Amino acid sequence: MEEPVPPGTPPEPGADETRRRLDAYAYLSAPERLEHIAIMRVFCGTLLADLAVPDVMAKLDESGGPGAGLDADTLTARLEQLERWGNLLRGSHTVKASSITEYQRSRARYQLSRLGERIQRDADGVLAEAEAVREVSNELLALVERGLHELAELLSEPGGIAPQDGLERVSTLFVQFAGFADSIRDFYAYLGQVLARYDLDSAEYQGFKELLLDYVEAITEDVAFRAPRISAALDTLWPHLPALLDRLDAHAQGLAGVSPQGEGRSEARVQRSRGRELADWQGLRGWFSDTDGQGSQVDQLRDATLRALQSLLANAKRMLRSATGEMSRRRDLLRLARWFDEAAPQDAHDIAVAAFGLYGARHLGVPPATDEVVPAYTSWWTGPVVEVPVALRERGSRAQRGRAASVEDHSAQKHRLREAARERAAARKAAADELRSASGRFDDVRLTSAALSLLLELLATALGNARLKRHAGTDGEGTPGFGLDAAWSEDADLGIRLTVQRTAGTRTLLHSADGDLLLDDLELVIGRISATPDGEAEVSVS
Repeated sequence: MEEPVPPGTPPEPGADETRRRLDAYAYLSAPERLEHIAIMRVFCGTLLADLAVPDVMAKLDESGGPGAGLDADTLTARLEQLERWGNLLRGSHTVKASSITEYQRSRARYQLSRLGERIQRDADGVLAEAEAVREVSNELLALVERGLHELAELLSEPGGIAPQDGLERVSTLFVQFAGFADSIRDFYAYLGQVLARYDLDSAEYQGFKELLLDYVEAITEDVAFRAPRISAALDTLWPHLPALLDRLDAHAQGLAGVSPQGEGRSEARVQRSRGRELADWQGLRGWFSDTDGQGSQVDQLRDATLRALQSLLANAKRMLRSATGEMSRRRDLLRLARWFDEAAPQDAHDIAVAAFGLYGARHLGVPPATDEVVPAYTSWWTGPVVEVPVALRERGSRAQRGRAASVEDHSAQKHRLREAARERAAARKAAADELRSASGRFDDVRLTSAALSLLLELLATALGNARLKRHAGTDGEGTPGFGLDAAWSEDADLGIRLTVQRTAGTRTLLHSADGDLLLDDLELVIGRISATPDGEAEVSVS
């Protein structure tokens, strides 16, 4: 015997029903999808209206776009195809026509199906907001908390709550919660998309760092603060829910009691408003507290924030490696792996030889003829014969016999190299002296190219040596308490030392012949290194 189905449970769609619903998405991937979308937008702009071919044609011409300029025959074919997919329905309307052709076109009237309207609405939302980041509606969470506490207080009073007041409060509560939950999902989907990138430059990284450290932290702190209060309000409200839902159904049953008349007709499927079923309240409760042992959505939000911070730190390490010359070869290795995957076996051997220089043992160092190229995978049995020189065959050496040539005199080249090295050392010393004299007044001086290059070299090394440290609180500006430890670098030959300090609100502007460099929240201190009598280095701030 089959188990009875609980009342109000919608039947699961079969294979034919599933196929019919999926066919309604076909117009979005058809070759004429732009024309189909324009036609569907015309129908979505009307309510309970059936349109004929001339009506649709006039609206398309009026709006312009891909659908403008379609002739009547082509438009009729598009409408019939949308009807077969299930996006449009045939309508019935009395028409007046002056010719048979006009009657045939006007007689075929179409109206929007429920499934077609929902698909087109979702498609327009994706097209309009696919690349946009959506702000989290954090204020709605405070309204949800307030609504739950007020509802619990009204239910605990003698006589309970008025049915109409309860219906309005429940509907408002779930609309606010749905808006907050949807904004959370959209924002973290966007966040995962951008953090998966490994090609962030410094400007993009700075923006995403502020996004994570400020915006995401504010969201998680607010959710962590309000989640226990909302859970406590739901626990207080939970014993009163069955009676409240029954009272609301008795007051306003809505479409729940709609049933087609006649024999052989199945019960109408009605989707209740959010909050009218106990399952809706269970979903709300499971969002803020662990009710099934699988973890709550608040726990998932906390884990997602931790993974986002880890991705941010991974990007920071990559940028520091690139600043110190340790460039990541991940993209090159992935491209090489794709070449190996797509190559034929004989081509894969050539790629391995070209990429890694790993030749087989059969290569004895005897070059073949210049006009004969032998692939690396050619076997000795089938490969061409190479003539081995007599000296290599008899003596095992390819060295030439006879008197050795005289040693070439490289004194002139050595002198030029020494002079060039001396000039470079003098230029770097002059750049170090310029930086020490400009320390503390970078806004008033204009650095030379050599001085700016030396400063960027010291700054990259200092940031590479730095350790990110989080303080107990935040500063006066509301910025999270992050600081830099051991952020310094020095050059003993030049006698210069750079110390980097993180100070919120500080803006260091460096003017140079190559352009201006702006450092936010970083303060640069340049000092001189001098040797003490006991051999240790002593630093003095310029």
